[in-house]
Amino acid sequence: MQARLWLLLAAQLAALHGSLALVQTPAFLMVQTNQMVTLSCKTQTSPSNTRIYWLRLRQALSANSHYEFLAYWESKKTVYGKEVDSEKLTVHGNPPQNVLTLQNVKPADSGVYFCMIIGIPNLIFGTGTQLSVVDVLPTSPQPTKTSPKKKVCHRVPTRVTQKRLSCAPLILGLLAAGVLILLVSLGVAIHLRCLQRRARLRLLKQFYK
Repeated sequence: MQARLWLLLAAQLAALHGSLALVQTPAFLMVQTNQMVTLSCKTQTSPSNTRIYWLRLRQALSANSHYEFLAYWESKKTVYGKEVDSEKLTVHGNPPQNVLTLQNVKPADSGVYFCMIIGIPNLIFGTGTQLSVVDVLPTSPQPTKTSPKKKVCHRVPTRVTQKRLSCAPLILGLLAAGVLILLVSLGVAIHLRCLQRRARLRLLKQFYK
């Protein structure tokens, strides 16, 4: 099965050309156990015979992250990857719109789902959909009424000509904290991007062996 799949993937290389973009909706989805989930992948520009493959990244991004091939749609039928439950997962639709449907989802189905096409010379990934399956959906806390606090800083009488306490140190402290948070967030984003790139490179090597 795997050998046949790699041959099919290689055969698509000659049929694709140009720059293709894949947009997935929704970007994030949280559902309860045993619900049905529908994920959409849309190509901005592509030939009508382009195959759209669906992959899943189960675990959080790490040095050992890898993509799991799920299925693709061809000739009015779904072609499945290894050990994929055909009763749970279906794919249908030709470009520009392709849809993946999951039935009776479980927490084990959580992960990031990607659609993908084979470009020259790279694999082209969609924007991804983060799916979270939980037994009980979180409830939003009820708002509580509190009396508004209007004072930001207190006026303190002094014996010198300055009669109010300056708020400048507080503002500078908040700005410094904001800059620090942005720098930390940027570092984390760059690290996750590098891990995702490593995982895609491993997948790319498998496809072009």
